[in-house]
Formats: sequence, structure tokens, C-alpha cells
Amino acid sequence: MTLHQDIRFCTSADGVKIATTSTGNGMPLVRAGTWLSHLDCDARHAEPQAYIRALSRGYTYVRYDSRGCGLSDRKPPTLTFEDGVKDLEAVVAAHGLKRFALFGMSMGAATSIAYAVRHPEQVSHLILLSGFATSVFSTPNVSQQAIDEAELVIKSAELGWNSTKSVFRKLFVAQLLGNPTPEQQQELEERMQLSMAPEMAVAYLRNNFSVNVRDLCPQISVPTLVFHCRKDEMIGFEQGRRMASRIPGARFVALEAQGHVLLSTEPAMQVFEAELGAFMGHTGPAPQLTPRQIEVLQAVARGHTDKEVAKTLALSPRTVEMHVSGAIKALGCATRAEAVHRAGTLGLLNA
Repeated sequence: MTLHQDIRFCTSADGVKIATTSTGNGMPLVRAGTWLSHLDCDARHAEPQAYIRALSRGYTYVRYDSRGCGLSDRKPPTLTFEDGVKDLEAVVAAHGLKRFALFGMSMGAATSIAYAVRHPEQVSHLILLSGFATSVFSTPNVSQQAIDEAELVIKSAELGWNSTKSVFRKLFVAQLLGNPTPEQQQELEERMQLSMAPEMAVAYLRNNFSVNVRDLCPQISVPTLVFHCRKDEMIGFEQGRRMASRIPGARFVALEAQGHVLLSTEPAMQVFEAELGAFMGHTGPAPQLTPRQIEVLQAVARGHTDKEVAKTLALSPRTVEMHVSGAIKALGCATRAEAVHRAGTLGLLNA
């Protein structure tokens, strides 16, 4: 199912055009730019749509394609860490946001940290997922072997980014996603090819290996929640833990998941959503369920089938199915399991 998006363009400080959009209603939640972004793929691929649904419930979720990626200008004059921060500033200004929650995932975590330090009056909450404060080229006393391996990754990306038979491509997807379904793997491989040219991927990899916001972390003064997957093979768990330890008062949540990207099909995704909701205080408008929808979801949560629920509540199985469908729609979910979890997180199933 294709996601409807209202895509607009804003202009960064150096004239680069940045493609941006928003979904949902409620408190603004801005996702800092990451590489491998493509708003058009977001609209067609199941995995990003699951993230968008989750982060649009009760929030106005603002996203954009980073420079050189997706629908933004594909050949920017420069590609630096400072450019990334300026692009985020341009997106925030274009959406007219005065105060918002900031979400940084992977390389977007460092961008978000820099933004929060520069503009603490604008950032109400800072959420970081799979982030890192330093990397191979910016870590003191790193081994020559680690540097050589990073250079090998960069060279492999240059040669194999667009090749479907590339060993690099298969290994890269495996590290990024952990244990993907065939559909999730196919989606990411398509995104790799469509989101950026090989030379842009090389530039982003070199930038990512050079990230250093270590000294900015202690300067963060906004409430911060940090997530990291325990089995992340791309950005090690210890890197996420160290980053969180440098941020004053930050709460650190370990996610029982395999990849660098937290997949919507992982049970840890429910933990992420629940922790995010608690951290944000459910500031968005709460969905409304009818008393009968609540009764039905309570029974479903206890593991009853539609026939069992129908017998208990003196309804027909078809009527039970209609109440479940109505609850799924009201909660903005895709499945009954997701609806039960969402309703429980919001306290709607409390007796």
C-alpha cells in the first residue's frame, strides 16, 4: 500500500534543496537526516511505513532526505558534518517549528546532539537510536587494523554499491538489518541503489567514520533517551553505552535486537514505542475507543479467539471482527496484535 505524502522543498544555507514531508498530528517530532534516505521509497516500502505509522501516532512526524540522497539535490557542492546540521536547521525553519522533540538515528544521532547543544530552547526531548559519538577515524589510539578495515569498507562500497552480485552489498545489508525477512532485504537493496550514487555513499561512509561529538555530549541540557540494540554489528553496543554515559541525566535502554536498524518485526520495536511514549508523556491526542471495542480488545489481549469473545459477550463472530477492525483503525495500527499493544500502552485496557 502506497503512503500518501505531501513532499515540499526547502533551501539550506548553501542553496542545496532539501526534500521534506510530515505525517500525523500532535507534538512535532523531527527526525534528523540519515544517509540511505529516500522519501519515495518510504511511500512504497513496508518497513519504513511501519516506522512512519509508529512515529506519527500522536505526533507530527517530520522527515527529510539528506543532501545527496533521495529527492534532495543529488550533487551538493559539499558534504560535511556542518552541512548536516545546517540542513536540519533549514528543515525546522521551513516547517515553522519553535519547539519540538528531536529524533536521531545512526549518523543522525550526532547531528541531533550538535543541534540540541546549539538550540536547547527549541528541543523539548532528545531521542537517540543506534548512535555513536566517535568513530574509527576520530577515536584516539585506534589500531591500524581498524583503520585499514574502514578503508576497505569504503573501497568496497565504491566498487560494489550498485552491483546486485556484490559481496559487499550482501554483507552490508546483513550488518545493517541483522535478521531481515527476504522482503526487508530486497527493500533495503533497492533503497541502496535508488537513494544515492556510489560516490555519494563513499563520501557518507568517510564522514561517518570521522564523526566526533564526544565533547558536545556533556553540554546537552535537554531530557535525553538513548536506545541501542545489543547485537548491533555495525555500531557496537558499547559505543551506544559510552555515548549515553557522557550525556547528563540521559536514560539508556538496551534493545534485544540484532541489527543496526531496529526492524518493525522485532519484539524490541514494541519496547521502543512504549519507552518513547512514556518519555514523551503521550503529548499527542489520545485515540478514542468505544466501550465495546475496549471489551473486545481486553478479551483478545487475554488470548481469546473471535469465537470465544463472541460467546462471552453474546455477539456474533462477525460483530467481534468489526469491533476489532474499528479499534485497529482508531488506534492507527495495521494488525490486531499492534492494536492490543498500543491500547495497553495508552492504558485503554485497564479494568
